[in-house]
Amino acid sequence: MKDWEAAYIAGIIDGEGSITLSRMHKSEHRRPCVTISSTDLELLNYIQTLTGGTIINKKNYKPEKHKNSYTLNIKTKGSVMALLAHITPYLRISNKRERALWILENYDKVTPRNGKYSSEMLKKKLQFEDFFFKL
Repeated sequence: MKDWEAAYIAGIIDGEGSITLSRMHKSEHRRPCVTISSTDLELLNYIQTLTGGTIINKKNYKPEKHKNSYTLNIKTKGSVMALLAHITPYLRISNKRERALWILENYDKVTPRNGKYSSEMLKKKLQFEDFFFKL
């Protein structure tokens, strides 16, 4: 990804996106996720070519009043971490920049590769999540 592309995507995320921790399944621990919502499918398709992820179509209950809405979800750890590493210097909204930095600097420290948590590791993981949601 070129610097100008990273800056452009950061601007879109600042305006229409979110950087969060999300559960993929009810019993799992939270993991990083970046989402961008828009009525412009062409924009999301372009960003998807640079970042990966999947686009979902939100149900439009009043098509006579509203445009179709779409969301790009970037959920795989490698894709999220690579994206955050590229865009963080260009994020302008402090909350989003702080969240991106917190994930980049701490997520791997509190997440064992095999997914098995000792009681101490689980405590650190939950503290990581608590602090993240206070940002």
